[in-house]
Amino acid sequence: MAVVAAIGAAVVIGGGLIAGHQEKQAAKGFSNDAKGRAAEIRHIEANRQAVPNPFANFEDVSSMAKDLSGMMSNPYLNLGVATQAAEFQAEEADIALANTLDTLRSSGASAGGATALARAALESKKGVSASIEAQEAKNQKMAARGEEVLQSAKVGEATRLQNVQMSEAQRMQEAEAQGIDYQFKGEEDRTMQQLNRLAGQQQQSEANKAQAKANQNAAYGGIVSGLGSIAGGFSDRRLKKNIKSIGVSDSGLKIYSFEYIDKNLGDGIFQGVMSDEIPKEAVIPFDGYDLVDYSRIDVEFKKIA
Repeated sequence: MAVVAAIGAAVVIGGGLIAGHQEKQAAKGFSNDAKGRAAEIRHIEANRQAVPNPFANFEDVSSMAKDLSGMMSNPYLNLGVATQAAEFQAEEADIALANTLDTLRSSGASAGGATALARAALESKKGVSASIEAQEAKNQKMAARGEEVLQSAKVGEATRLQNVQMSEAQRMQEAEAQGIDYQFKGEEDRTMQQLNRLAGQQQQSEANKAQAKANQNAAYGGIVSGLGSIAGGFSDRRLKKNIKSIGVSDSGLKIYSFEYIDKNLGDGIFQGVMSDEIPKEAVIPFDGYDLVDYSRIDVEFKKIA
């Protein structure tokens, strides 16, 4: 009977252990795969190229704007007085006067005629002087007007240069701000994509791992339920914890409460015996551990909590 029980237990346990081991390995594989993917992502993130700033090479060209006011001048400032013709006219009057006086002397004319000629010459020179003064006055007015135009042009040039510099400075600030914004958004979008992908992989790995664990538990649970009366459970002392003596059977076998160290063998508090304290014919050795055929002893194996 023990041999038949051992064979039956071996079939049940063997199949369950194989299935459980496969699921355990599968869970380990999913875990390793997730770790490998995470390591690969970290490597890519640590070595990826920087997001370029398209505005990084912009240059401030405001220095190219030149103040041209220094090149401006008043074209009327140094106007000369056209005195050559007037001077020539005065010289001619003097010559004519001298010739006339010579004629008067030689002809014996009266002094009154000479005086009249001198007065005429004087009036002629006064006319020349008045012409020169008028031209000088006109030149002064033109110089003053030219100075006004020059100052206005200088103010306009200074204003233009200031506007160019301010416009260029503002353009550079706007370009820099756009570049920073572009760079930040590019980096942020890429980071979020990486995080989303990583989160998705982690969730899938955890789901696969959880399913494999559930399959493993089901396989080990199938061992216990499949044993039935052949072997009520793994009764090796090495597989148990929190062992407490709770009674003695009619045949004198000690009855214990205990928990399995590996919850896959059973979760909760169970009642049973220790395999090293019962008759050998009720013990079923398997894979280095002992099972118990509870149908051959007067103790019931059951879950009590």
